[in-house]
Formats: sequence, C-alpha cells, structure tokens
Amino acid sequence: MKRIRCIVMYDGTHFNGYQRQPGQRTIQGEIEAALEKICKMPVTIHSSGRTDTGVHAKGQVFHFDSHLKMDGSQYMRAFNAILPADIYVLESQQVHDEFHARYHGKIKEYHYRLSLNTYNPLNRNYVYYHRRLLNIESMREAMTYLLGTHDFTSFCGNPDEVDKVRTIYQAELINEDGELTFCFVGNGFLRYMIRIIMGTLIQIGEGRKQPVDIKKIIEAKNREVAGYTAKPQGLYLQSVKYPHELLQPSEIHKEYC
Repeated sequence: MKRIRCIVMYDGTHFNGYQRQPGQRTIQGEIEAALEKICKMPVTIHSSGRTDTGVHAKGQVFHFDSHLKMDGSQYMRAFNAILPADIYVLESQQVHDEFHARYHGKIKEYHYRLSLNTYNPLNRNYVYYHRRLLNIESMREAMTYLLGTHDFTSFCGNPDEVDKVRTIYQAELINEDGELTFCFVGNGFLRYMIRIIMGTLIQIGEGRKQPVDIKKIIEAKNREVAGYTAKPQGLYLQSVKYPHELLQPSEIHKEYC
C-alpha cells in the first residue's frame, strides 16, 4: 500500500460542505466516488479539516492509501479526468506511511474576501458584499489582539470542542481599492472561528464595537459576547503546511536516516 497526498481546490458553492453525507452532494463524496473508479474499490480519504457549505478551498489537503502500482504523481491526472468541474486536484504525490492530512498539519492559512464596492452578481458566491462603510484602520488594530496563543472559546461555533486553545501567527488586512482580503495564519482553527472573527471585525468596522473589545471578548470565553457568524462565501482555505520529512516516501526517509 502507498500513502498518497493530494492538494485540491474547489468551488464550495454547490456543495453541502466537505464531509460525506448520505443523499447530499459533498466534496468528500465526489472525491471518493472518483477514487473508487480509479482504484476499482471503495477508498476513504482523510482531509486536513472540513469546510462548511459555501466555503471554498485553494489548497485543501487529503490523503488515502492505494494498492495500485501507479506513481503518486499520476493520481492528479486520473482524478481530473473524472471529477466534476468545480473540483480540481492540483498536485498528488506519494508520502511517508505515517503522514496524516489532519493530524500533521502544522500551519493553516485562511483568507476572507469582503468587498465595499458596487454589488456584482457574478461574484456573489465568491466575495461577501458589505453595504455599509467600514473603518479599516479600526479593523486592522483589532486584528492585532488576535495574535498569539489564546483560548478562542468566544469565537468557537462548536461548544463540544474540548481544546479551544489556538495560536494565530499572522492576521493581516489587505485593501485593494475597496476589495478587502483578511489573511489569517495559525496552527489550527475552530469550527466557524474565522467567520465569527469576521462578524466581530465587521461590527468593529461599523463602530458598534471598539478594537480593544477583541481582547475582552477573548478573555470572556463566552460565544455570546462575540459578533455574528459572517457569511461563508468569502472564506477560502488557502494552504496547509506539513513537516518536510513526512512529505517523503517511507523508503526514501529510511535511506537517509
């Protein structure tokens, strides 16, 4: 058996989220259906994490085990010959037998796109259009309070999540003529965490909350004191980073150890 890692991008608009669900169109369901055709048997894939309905990915990662005597790089072409047009595998490779897409992801990057410009119906599924003016500098200041290691209970949409401590390494706002991109880089993110942060930042931009309130919200560890959950269409999983040694096939790793 070979362990194969793939990087995949997808338009989440017409999917009921990532995770396989009976009777629903999902990312995992479509990929596993394609993989069954390739391997001639059912194969389960494991991803770096789930994305919700309407959320997109430019660098989602998944892995699976295959019995085929096929080079790891060839799965990319095999997948793309079968997958629907709103999913595309960017890369495939054989990796270390112990590699796990979820448990070994060290750094994740998400972007949220928000537009202050005139509404464009052609972009409605890919950008969140906000109809009110926002104080961009207040939002930038607020984002500085997110940096570091914190208990993000107030920004978690799943109360059953046991460990809510995460580290955010980078939080940046890029403004390109009214097209705002919010960049978040961390060691992991909770369910709805980015969208709740965005809802809170929007309230700060509107003047309904102050930048320093982010610090108070984190300290409160109470979901009710944070802002609303922003809409999903502006959210993108950009990339997931892994330890270099796990990206090498096991036999190569043994050769150099």
